[in-house]
Amino acid sequence: MFILFFMLFLCQRNYKMNKYSLRPKAFILLEDGTVFFGKSVGIDGTATGEVCFNTGMTGYQEIFTDPSYHGQLMVATNAHIGNYGVNSQEVESEQIQIAGLICKNFNYGHSRPAADASLLDFFKDHNLVAISDVDTRALVSYIRDNGAMNALISTDVEAIDSLKAELQKVPSMKGLELASKVSTKTPYFEGDPSAPIKIAALDLGIKKNILRNLVARDAYVKVFPYNTDFATMSAWNPDGYFISNGPGDPEPLIQAQEVAKQILEQNKPLFGICLGHQIIALSQGISTYKMLNGHRGINHPILNLETKKGEVTSQNHGFAIDREATENNKNVSITHVHLNDNTVAGIRVNGKPCFSVQYHPEASPGPHDSVYLFDQFIQLIQDHKNKL
Repeated sequence: MFILFFMLFLCQRNYKMNKYSLRPKAFILLEDGTVFFGKSVGIDGTATGEVCFNTGMTGYQEIFTDPSYHGQLMVATNAHIGNYGVNSQEVESEQIQIAGLICKNFNYGHSRPAADASLLDFFKDHNLVAISDVDTRALVSYIRDNGAMNALISTDVEAIDSLKAELQKVPSMKGLELASKVSTKTPYFEGDPSAPIKIAALDLGIKKNILRNLVARDAYVKVFPYNTDFATMSAWNPDGYFISNGPGDPEPLIQAQEVAKQILEQNKPLFGICLGHQIIALSQGISTYKMLNGHRGINHPILNLETKKGEVTSQNHGFAIDREATENNKNVSITHVHLNDNTVAGIRVNGKPCFSVQYHPEASPGPHDSVYLFDQFIQLIQDHKNKL
C-alpha cells in the first residue's frame, strides 16, 4: 500500500513538473531591439502592442477586461497570476482587452471556490497569447528607464529577425484613436427606467463598474456610442452627462471634445473619468501629452486639494493633461494632484456644474477611497434640478 501511494505521489509530482517546466520557449521583443525570454503559457501565436506594466497585487481579471487597456501588452509585476482563477461577474467588459500578457509565474490551478474557471481556460476562450517565466523585475526596470514602447510577444522563437519587421508596422499610441474599437455600436440602457435621475453616458470604453456605481445611486443610464453628437444625447433629456474612460490618445477625439464643450455651454452637469477627464480639459483649451510610463496600479496616492485629504487610488492612463496649461487657464481649477509626480489628477470647471478626475473611483476590487465622487456627481445633478 505504501508503495502504491508513493508511486501515485511521484506521478502527480512529475505531472506538475512537466506542466510548469516542460513548456515551449517564448520571448518579448521591444521596439528598440531588446529581447527578454520566457516560456509559453500554452497558447501559441504572436501579439503586438504598447508594452506597459501594472503594479496591482490583485484584480487581474478586471485589468485584463478593462477597455482602457485595449491594444496593450500587459506586464504583471505581481509574482503570481492566475492563483484565484476567474469569475464571470468580475469583468469590466465582455471580452479580454489586453493584447497579451507577460508575467513571472502563471498558475494553472486555482484555489477559490467562487471561481468559474482557470485563467488559462479564460485565455483559451479568447485566444490570448501569454508568456511566463520572464524576468519581470528586469523588464519593468527597463521600461521605467526607457519608457513605454511598442513590443511583440511570440512563441515562434525561430522567427525573431523576421518579426522585427512586423513590429515596425505597429502604430504608435501617440495620435492613435482607439475609442471606436471598444465603444458600443448602438445605445443601450442600464438601471431602472423609473429612477429619479437620468444620465447620458458617452462611451469611450466605459467600464461596467462605473455603470454599477451610477445605477446603485438611483440613476437610469443611457449609454451612447463614442461618436454621438450632443443633439442626439440631449434629445433624451437627461439630468446629467458622463464621459467615460477609454484607450488611446484623447486628441483625435474631436467629436467628444465638442460634446463636452456644448454640455458646458448649456450649463448641464458633467462628470468625466480618465479619458473623459482629458476630453473635458481639451474642450477648455488645455493640452494633453503622452507620459513616459503612465500610471497603472491600485496604490497611487492622490491629494484632494479641497478637503486636504489623501486618497489611495486605482489608475490606468498613459496620457495626462498639462499642469502648466491648467494652472494658466482661468476657466479651470485643479482639485486633485498625484503625489508621486505632481501631475494633475482632477479639475473643476469654474462656474459650471462640472468636474473630472484622472483616476478610477469605481475601482473594482478596490481601493474605494474615491467612491464619494459618484455621490458628489449625483448631488451635483440634484442641486442643478432644484434650481430649475
